[in-house]
Amino acid sequence: QRQLVESGGGSVQAGGSLRLSCAISSYSFSGRCMAWFRRAPGKEREEVAHIRSDGDTYYADSVKGRFTISRDTAVNTLTLQMNGLKPDDTATYYCAAGRSDGYCDVDWRLFPYWGQGTQVSVSS
Repeated sequence: QRQLVESGGGSVQAGGSLRLSCAISSYSFSGRCMAWFRRAPGKEREEVAHIRSDGDTYYADSVKGRFTISRDTAVNTLTLQMNGLKPDDTATYYCAAGRSDGYCDVDWRLFPYWGQGTQVSVSS
């Protein structure tokens, strides 16, 4: 059983908005760093944003001011609100959970748990 399941992807025009959700099936993730990564065709996987268990957040420069990451521990959900979408945001977006010690990093190799991904396509 997959522990992270994304939803909310789709196709929008530039300037539009989408809201991605990640359902977390395990309460053992409550103390972990949670993140959204994306991978565009022909490009490396990159971290979009992460949020620590204390609520501290990080955003990649490319999405700062447009995207907002949040987590709701009551319903075990991670969310990425994406506004002002650009064609460069087109990618498969992945939810990821970090190590049990709560360590956060932009390096995808430090995240042991992943969702299956959801596609976001932005047309100009």
